[in-house]
Amino acid sequence: MRKKSNRPVLFVVGLIVAALVLGDLLPIFAEAREMTTASPVVVAAADGRVLVAQATDAQAPAQKPKKRKTLLEFLFGDKPDEQQDEPPVVEKKVVRQPKAALPEVVKPTIPKADGATRLVVFGDSMAVDVGKALERYYAEDPNIVVLTQGVGSSGIVRTDFFDWPKTITDEIGKNSFDIAVMVIGVNDRQKMSINGQSYPSLSPEWLAEYSARVSGIVRQLRDAKKPTIWVGLPPMEAPKFGQTMIQVNEVDRLAAFGGGAEFLDIYEKFANEDGKYTARGPDLSGTQVRMRKDDGIHFSTAGADKLAFYLSQSLKNYYRGGGRVGIEVADALAGTDAQMMLRPPYQGLGQMKLLELAGAVMPLSNVTRRAAELVTADTADEDAVGFNMSELVDAPVGRVDAFWVGKAPVAEKPAVP
Repeated sequence: MRKKSNRPVLFVVGLIVAALVLGDLLPIFAEAREMTTASPVVVAAADGRVLVAQATDAQAPAQKPKKRKTLLEFLFGDKPDEQQDEPPVVEKKVVRQPKAALPEVVKPTIPKADGATRLVVFGDSMAVDVGKALERYYAEDPNIVVLTQGVGSSGIVRTDFFDWPKTITDEIGKNSFDIAVMVIGVNDRQKMSINGQSYPSLSPEWLAEYSARVSGIVRQLRDAKKPTIWVGLPPMEAPKFGQTMIQVNEVDRLAAFGGGAEFLDIYEKFANEDGKYTARGPDLSGTQVRMRKDDGIHFSTAGADKLAFYLSQSLKNYYRGGGRVGIEVADALAGTDAQMMLRPPYQGLGQMKLLELAGAVMPLSNVTRRAAELVTADTADEDAVGFNMSELVDAPVGRVDAFWVGKAPVAEKPAVP
């Protein structure tokens, strides 16, 4: 069988190739002609004549030559980096401030009473989230106003960036608040400069100076008769960072107690059943939601609201409130330890221990001790259980353990002469 001829196909392909080659060569001829044919230049002579001359390359205006497209560019298009000329990037100068400053206090949208209790929240970026949550919690209470004074990236270590002891002293002098809440510490895992010498974090010198600075802040507030609640740090996602924050927590706890402040331990309230970091947990309604942000450090809105609830329970020791109960039924357990144990949200191993102490949970290993064991605690026979009634009956009348049941004393017979 005779094969069909491919000449028509080859002829069509040849036409396409010829068209592409001509399309690539025509611009070359056009550019060559432009170079040989210069634009005329009209010059006015002194005697009134008009002279027409050809402009040389030096006299011709400088124009950017157009780039020819190659055969590959006709087939596959322009290169991505040559499609358009991007404008140059102009970098702006970054003006760094040597020291931070307190933010301006935002006035609440809901009017507050003239003599409202002023609650200030000092600390770092975590204090900003807690302050906003407290504003939401007390939004409808006209007798308390929340003043958020958080400075991001601040801490107790870097006094050259922001000096919290000096700032708190200035605020005390202004009498700008009534109750103080401290939320600080997440930026303190760094070297500390003491008398011109640098010490690594958690070294003995570092711990001693850090504790002294915390105690100094608490002492300032106590001397000014400002009730203070020092909020502990929650678990952190990064293991090494979390271990450092646990040690900072312990230093803050001892320093706050020693200085006369209240330490609010929130670690177990934001931990899982194993006492470790968890991003989720029960909110105020008991629903499992996200408690922490993606950085594994800061609180989400729900987490900050949960912390504001715990803070409100501690604040009841200092702020009695002035609002009305309204149509809601008053909680008889409000402000008590039983409320924290029996009302949501509760979480962590510590709450389970409290429930065991309250009798709500009875562990299987717990064996009730008998009262008789207390009575026979001093007996020689350790295996004896109960009380020997014969000892009570044989006791002579008048002895404390006779209980009016003992034997009467036998009268002595007179001696026979």
